[in-house]
Amino acid sequence: MFRLYICSMKKKKGYKSQGHAQLSKKARIHRVVFMLNDEEYKAMLAHFSRYKIENRSRWYRELIFTNIFRIQEEDYPTLFKESEMRG
Repeated sequence: MFRLYICSMKKKKGYKSQGHAQLSKKARIHRVVFMLNDEEYKAMLAHFSRYKIENRSRWYRELIFTNIFRIQEEDYPTLFKESEMRG
């Protein structure tokens, strides 16, 4: 079984952005861990290799938060139920 650890990385002095968006000024101090079976891990590695993804942590964060933000946008609070607004 494979364990994946996503942990924080401190910004080193002299770090220069490589054309990517500026990193958040807040330190990432919370670790997220999840397990994959062999098939899932091989599929993930094949995806990384095919699309030349080098920074896995950023890829995981972008994937997770893209989904979270999409769901939050669809599930915004309203004053009335959807059936009341339509009928």
